[in-house]
Amino acid sequence: MRSRLILSRRSTLGLGSALLGQLGFFGASRAFAAATAAGAETGGVEAGGTETHGTETHGLSTFGDLALPADFASFAYVDVNAPKGGEISLQPSSISGNQNFTTFNTLNIFILKGDGAAGMGMIFDTLMTGNADEPDSYYGLVARKVWVSPDKNHYRFFLRKEARFHDGTPLTAHDVAFSLRLLKTQGHPAIRQSLRDFASAKVEADDVLLVELKKGHSREAALLVASQPIFSAAYYTSHKFDETTLDPPLGSGAYKVGTFDQGRHISFMRVADYWGKDLPVNRGQNNFDKIRFEYFADRKVAFEAFKAAVYTFREEFTSATWATGYDFPAVQDGRVKRATLPDESPMGTQGWFFNIRRAKFKDVRIRQAIGLAFDFTWTNKNIMYGVYRRTVSYFQNSPMEAIGKPSPQELALLDPYRKQLPASVFGDVYVPPVSDGSGQDRTLLRRANELLMAAGCQRRGTNLLLPGGKPFDIEFLDFSSALEPHTAPFIRNLGLLGISARYRVVDPAQYKQRTDDFDYDIVTQRFGLGLTPGEGMRAYFGSQTANMPGSRNISGIADPVVDALIAQALVADTREKLTIICRAIDRILRAGHYWVPMWNKPNHLVAYWDVFDRPPRNAKYDIGVLSTWWYDIKKAAHIDLPGR
Repeated sequence: MRSRLILSRRSTLGLGSALLGQLGFFGASRAFAAATAAGAETGGVEAGGTETHGTETHGLSTFGDLALPADFASFAYVDVNAPKGGEISLQPSSISGNQNFTTFNTLNIFILKGDGAAGMGMIFDTLMTGNADEPDSYYGLVARKVWVSPDKNHYRFFLRKEARFHDGTPLTAHDVAFSLRLLKTQGHPAIRQSLRDFASAKVEADDVLLVELKKGHSREAALLVASQPIFSAAYYTSHKFDETTLDPPLGSGAYKVGTFDQGRHISFMRVADYWGKDLPVNRGQNNFDKIRFEYFADRKVAFEAFKAAVYTFREEFTSATWATGYDFPAVQDGRVKRATLPDESPMGTQGWFFNIRRAKFKDVRIRQAIGLAFDFTWTNKNIMYGVYRRTVSYFQNSPMEAIGKPSPQELALLDPYRKQLPASVFGDVYVPPVSDGSGQDRTLLRRANELLMAAGCQRRGTNLLLPGGKPFDIEFLDFSSALEPHTAPFIRNLGLLGISARYRVVDPAQYKQRTDDFDYDIVTQRFGLGLTPGEGMRAYFGSQTANMPGSRNISGIADPVVDALIAQALVADTREKLTIICRAIDRILRAGHYWVPMWNKPNHLVAYWDVFDRPPRNAKYDIGVLSTWWYDIKKAAHIDLPGR
């Protein structure tokens, strides 16, 4: 299984649209529930000078359920005594925005143009940052506290006066206001979309910023604002923001850009005098002196490089390699360790996604028929060593996953749209049928043929023609051949149906350009909507993003009912209401057959040269390798790293 566009709740909020690479409704209640139980009533002044009461708090949470008190010392999953030093090197394992798995040509990851370098998010601080033990809570980083107006439309952030950029200049409210305006007007389309509810930022003092949100804003709008990267306004008086560049930008975070070789590797160096190193949200974290990302165009070459210790940490996404490849000497003598790390986050959604902007995929029956040609049972047994489970839901392995028939609460949401929805939405939710495991299940292929004929397709000899008379051909577009073994038997079955399909690998730059421009039939994508789905749903499934260049809505879904339910989800005032809405959305999307779902597993398979140590436990929703692990000098002294 590959890691492609993995968007957790924390990462999505982290840059407004998950551009770190590590960029979501019940009508009567449109209040944003970010005020916390720990907050204290205090006076304040809203825009226009109106005196009002509000809540002052050390953090923000979607439903007001902060787990940590104002005086917390550190996050529970860190070792506050972790030593600093050493280095870790790894491949990029998740991407978003303009980033690319196999190369980079710009250090600007916040715009559409170019292939952004991994790790660039580490150099920028944000107003607040997440606790990986909570699904959607943020605590003060640059902001020491925040005042929230009673109507949740105004947020006054009080900044730490000690905050500094790497050149020693103060980080002030002017920089935050500048950054928010810049991202909303010139940022990556996904960022601009996520900030649509941001109305204004008023500097009241060097350390006080008043943010106004639009009335009726989404439930997570304030968290999206609080988690944007903060740029130096002074730096961008002499540097253009909206262009690709290899000039390292000025940041304020725990790391800054070190050496790099375009398209091959990039390093980040820990800032020894980082202004925020002793804050509770940072204690026990940012332990490596150097973090280095290595790029490889070929997965097999990358594995050989790991065996030679060209890089020292690897997350394994290829089941065959995990099952048979780790028998080299360094594993046998204990210099390389393997571990299976649990993750309580939803599994994420991975599949082959149709581009329904193309006429050939407009008919839902055609899309369903194509899905029936994929034999997961055979693929899992013969190619993936049986380690995966079939993905069926857009909210896989989470409370939001629809199961069976709609509940009364779901029906209450769906009934007003009954005339606009297929009847199947109101029955048992669609689950891909289990094949006989032969690789060519005749019963399923016969059913696929019936659907194709019902959709108006015709046969000319062994070839299938679309309803308009054109030959039915499909191109599976990719930038890597990693999934070719899994796709090849799928393609063979499509051939039995008369569909001419091929697997085409293009270079990463061409792949990005084609996907940005929606120039494809089918592409593979993996993403996660987290434990509190919100803006991510609009990004992936909303009509507003269906034709936005660079959009994450790769299928081109534009369903007014889905839009209406997402609108309700964005203002749901309890987790229970949000869960019901997401189940209803899941039913509609699965009935639409916009994808051929692939597979999932509930853990991370990692291998590493035995020069690291880590806290006793992971965070619930993040394995935290770069943030909480550390380099162990004693272990390293006994490990002879090849080539070092």
